[in-house]
Amino acid sequence: MTLPLSTISEADPVARAGAVPPSLLRRFDVPGPRYTSYPTADRFVDAFGAEDYAQALEQRRQVGLAARLPLSLYVHIPFCEALCYYCACNKIVTRRHEKGQDYLAYLAREVELQVAHLGPNASVSQLHLGGGTPTFLDDAALTALVAMLRRSFSFTADGEWSIEVDPRTVDARRLAHLATLGFNRISFGVQDFDVQVQKAVHRIQPAHEVFALVQAARELGFRSINTDLIYGLPRQSPSSFRRTLDQVAQLRPDRIALYAYAHLPERFKPQRRIAAEELPSADAKLEMLSQAIERLTQAGYRYIGMDHFALPEDSLAIARRQGRLHRNFQGYSTQPDCDIVGLGVSAIGRVGASYSQNAKTLDEYYDLIDQGRLPVVRGLALSRDDVLRRAVIMALMCQGRVDFETIDAAYLVDFRRYFAAELETLEALQADGLVRLSAREIEVTETGWFFVRAVAMVFDRHLQADRTRTRFSRII
Repeated sequence: MTLPLSTISEADPVARAGAVPPSLLRRFDVPGPRYTSYPTADRFVDAFGAEDYAQALEQRRQVGLAARLPLSLYVHIPFCEALCYYCACNKIVTRRHEKGQDYLAYLAREVELQVAHLGPNASVSQLHLGGGTPTFLDDAALTALVAMLRRSFSFTADGEWSIEVDPRTVDARRLAHLATLGFNRISFGVQDFDVQVQKAVHRIQPAHEVFALVQAARELGFRSINTDLIYGLPRQSPSSFRRTLDQVAQLRPDRIALYAYAHLPERFKPQRRIAAEELPSADAKLEMLSQAIERLTQAGYRYIGMDHFALPEDSLAIARRQGRLHRNFQGYSTQPDCDIVGLGVSAIGRVGASYSQNAKTLDEYYDLIDQGRLPVVRGLALSRDDVLRRAVIMALMCQGRVDFETIDAAYLVDFRRYFAAELETLEALQADGLVRLSAREIEVTETGWFFVRAVAMVFDRHLQADRTRTRFSRII
């Protein structure tokens, strides 16, 4: 009997993971968006600027959303002490920590510009510090940053406050300080425990140190602890990655983010230091993914979607079971779908039916703020079609189903007629066992959940129009 999607997490996940046919893994090993937004960030245009973003903030203020619908804040800290060769993030490698002080001063000025349009004391239920390396900032700087944000916004009592941590930059004392600042979620960048792989990507961090930090974070009462892993790195092999998976299963973080390495040296200069001949083959990568799914589900983790796993008692797994999962620029989230204010160089935000992105270089970011201008340099005002397709894609990515009647009522369309071509395309995915189609809905199957990006791509009008996918990471 085929189980409905809502019961997958309570079913036998090991059997489900082992049932993913290798032929499907190979066929869908193609580039595709991660859908942290729709349209995706590569569709942002320079024609959308600071004035458009300010108007979106003003509209939010005028309709009285400040207290009724809390915001999510994303703060980008771009600095790193050392270069990781695989990294595709916007970062600045430096050991000059005084740069962090200058940056915080400009962040505070950007917040003032944002608040001038948003209105004072806007409610915030989610804060995420990303990078770069947020813990490049010392304890005093992090204290000043959090204090500045709390003065400028009204943080809810039950919010989610998360920070990305490079294990090489903290100890138990620093973790304790993060806890006193109110952070209740923490993410450790592990990538791989194998020493040879770590040498190949210029990121040496002994496993016992990570184990000690995770234990300290547990004792400090962090609500959820995440570790990031990457498969497809140089010098990795299925056998070496299996050892890392065994160590992670022993470490037992609440959540695991498992990413495929995308080798794009023409786009990301640090990756040119990676020897291409040391990269695992496509078949080896697929084997690593397959064994990761098997090993983690055997260890009791639930597959959340895309590249996320969580223990059954973690809030992400609970949200998945209850149909409350959401997705934003930081990935899957338990927080209600909400507007996001991006702060700092290159930060991306979403307000109403618009996306925005700040200047990508520090010089341009500082220059715009010195001019008294919001540092937004590109973005997108969504069309009616964009908003409709975003609803469909996010329903697929988060709930694994689309109810036609719900979309019809919310967007005043006839779903089957509006998406006739897409439904015809989905028939091939139905034949592959990835979706079930009926007169009332689209439902992603147990197997299809591992390929949900491929299902969502069917509804991506921009992607279907040009088929230029080399800018994206591979689905598998």
